[in-house]
Amino acid sequence: MNLFTRVAIPCLLASVAWVGPAAAADYDPPLVVTADELPVEEYVPVEVGNGWYIRGDIGYDAAVSTNGGVSYRTFDSGTSTYSDSSFAITRLGRDFSYNVGFGYQYNSFLRGDLTLSSFQSRFDGTTTSAQPCDPAQVGTTCRSEDSSSFTALTLMANGYVDLGTFAGFTPYAGAGLGMARVEWRGLTNSTYCVDGANACSPTGLMGTTVHPGEASWRFSYALMGGVAYDISKNLKLDLGYKYQWVDGDGMFGWDAASAAAGATGTQGHDSGFSSHEVRVGLRYALW
Repeated sequence: MNLFTRVAIPCLLASVAWVGPAAAADYDPPLVVTADELPVEEYVPVEVGNGWYIRGDIGYDAAVSTNGGVSYRTFDSGTSTYSDSSFAITRLGRDFSYNVGFGYQYNSFLRGDLTLSSFQSRFDGTTTSAQPCDPAQVGTTCRSEDSSSFTALTLMANGYVDLGTFAGFTPYAGAGLGMARVEWRGLTNSTYCVDGANACSPTGLMGTTVHPGEASWRFSYALMGGVAYDISKNLKLDLGYKYQWVDGDGMFGWDAASAAAGATGTQGHDSGFSSHEVRVGLRYALW
């Protein structure tokens, strides 16, 4: 064995002995994980919606009017013919309204709701005739005073545009379409003799008749505007104005004597009415 062999072989064996343990130390056996040791994902519930709200308002009808007043028919039992006429003076009284609703805020600018509203008004009308209330009272004229009232229940779908929030105040504008159930109560008609060429005898009230009220579903629309104030994160104070129009339809029927004489159909019709309403209410976000 020469000198190279005596030196090289021991050095090679020493190198293998040093590398072997180092390589063995760097090797990790495969990790076995049981089902119980697998990480569990945290459950996150699905959000149904975060824009739902309920609302309630009370309003005051500052002005209620009819466009065209109230028209009615008279019946001549002798000829079985009808004639058209109208009240000389009509007035609708002012009253409070009540509103509840359920809606959804789509984003910072758009929202919509369904509302159920109830309001009522009193009607007073006056007519005059050149003819006497009683044919026997020649030379006199006749005046009638009529009174009734109605209740309207309105179901309406509304849309609004919120115009941005400034220091907690959010101005808005909106519009709605729906149907109104209008129920007229009976109309009381009182006739009075009025002195003319001759004096009334007797004077004053000549008689009173009652006409049955009519009820119907009618088309309605509304225009709204106002401002909401953030009382808290979920609660808003709403102060607004609402204009509402309700289509015209039947108002009252024939009195018992006219119906017995052959009069048919509806005697009186209103031409529809409009209201200008100031409202205050609350909106509460459910989520």
